[in-house]
Amino acid sequence: MDTPPLSDLGRRLLDRRNFLADGAMGLAGIALAKLAKAELPQRVGEPHFAPRAKRVILLFASGACSHLDTWDWKPELAKRHGQPMPGADDLVTFQGENGALTRSPWRFRPRGRCGKRTSDLLPHLGGMVDRMCFVHSMTSRTNTHGPAENFMSTGFTLDGFPSIGSWVSYALGTDNQDLPAFVAIPDPRGVPQSSANNWGCGFLPPVHQGTAFNASQPLRNLARPRQVTPGTDRAVRDYLRFMNERHLAKNPGDGEMAARIASYELAARMQLSIPGVSDLSSESPKTLEMYGADSSDPVRAGFARNCILARRLVERGVRFVQLFNGAYAMGEGIGNWDGHKHLAKQYAIHGPIVDQPAAALLRDLERRGLLADTLFVWTTDFGRMPTFQKGASGRDHNPHGFTVWMAGAGVKAPFTFGATDDFGYRSVDRPVTVYDLHATILHILGLDHEGVTWMHNGIRRRLTDVHGHVIRELLA
Repeated sequence: MDTPPLSDLGRRLLDRRNFLADGAMGLAGIALAKLAKAELPQRVGEPHFAPRAKRVILLFASGACSHLDTWDWKPELAKRHGQPMPGADDLVTFQGENGALTRSPWRFRPRGRCGKRTSDLLPHLGGMVDRMCFVHSMTSRTNTHGPAENFMSTGFTLDGFPSIGSWVSYALGTDNQDLPAFVAIPDPRGVPQSSANNWGCGFLPPVHQGTAFNASQPLRNLARPRQVTPGTDRAVRDYLRFMNERHLAKNPGDGEMAARIASYELAARMQLSIPGVSDLSSESPKTLEMYGADSSDPVRAGFARNCILARRLVERGVRFVQLFNGAYAMGEGIGNWDGHKHLAKQYAIHGPIVDQPAAALLRDLERRGLLADTLFVWTTDFGRMPTFQKGASGRDHNPHGFTVWMAGAGVKAPFTFGATDDFGYRSVDRPVTVYDLHATILHILGLDHEGVTWMHNGIRRRLTDVHGHVIRELLA
């Protein structure tokens, strides 16, 4: 069998004299040598049709933020406060028996020009209702946090499937070759319950996995170790590229190796790009104040800085940013929205953390002209019950009805779609599945959800499995 031809670089490295000389002098790094020309060997495709948005920011309220205490006004719930929920005599939910119907501790007021009622828990975001497209009939397939996070992020309750950001990266690539197409920004308090499953690439090539970092914890292991000289670093990278090149020549079409090479080259370019994008010192004091990044509360300031980071990433061409509000490791309801026992006390802490920064992010995107081609999405695990748990002052899990909203490119605003029943328990008007939400997000990006696929274990997989319909009523 003929030996595959080597490149000029390969022939040079096989020459002993040149190899030793170049090793001593230090060749240009893999990425730095061709910084202006570097391209990722990934599937950077064109949209299937004209996109309404170029990029997405998805804010995930971890822990199942109660729709009944934020977005979904239920006057009948307030009217029948303290009464048993009709038809729920023997209802047992995730943590046990339920008590009586319980109104929200926060008042709902008309806001904006449209008069949409939202809770006093999130007044800054409530002030943005004229820009929002609400879906009040969202449903989930599970009432358990880990699987529900998987489901909202990947379309499957099980581990091991690609996240929506990875599918978008695979389908569309990045607008900035020096930054990942997909970045996940964990909450300053930590990661959500399913952790990296939310931004994992599953069976897609590793280059499409979300790169996770935030404003307080920059990307780890980015700098060269002190004991390694620049020349040695460049020489090792160059030799690695040579070996990878030989392998590809002998095994054409090895997608995993191509993705690994792309990951190494992207990591090298990120040594220059990430410090610039994560350095917020260039932001004006007025901007920091608008987001609340000057707050004396370190968590609130940290989340505000994460919101600024999200804006800086989309400004620079990152295709998909997944922004997390809430973390798991601190315990039930302490660092997240899982308000089983003391909802009013815990939500009074969580509300201000997300409210001003997220509203400022929306306003800032609009002010800079970015909202015109950016889709902003608010999601959570699932909903909460209209009752308080028996013997507690919090709400149990409820996958039968909750609220998501979108703003920006591609959606009508102000607009309301679907509804839960009079108590906010079950979706009764045009129920929406996670598959439908995913199909709609991909459609807004110019992608047919049935056409973005990957063959895995003999099955042509896609984000929406075998389900999903675009919610066309939402489209602008």
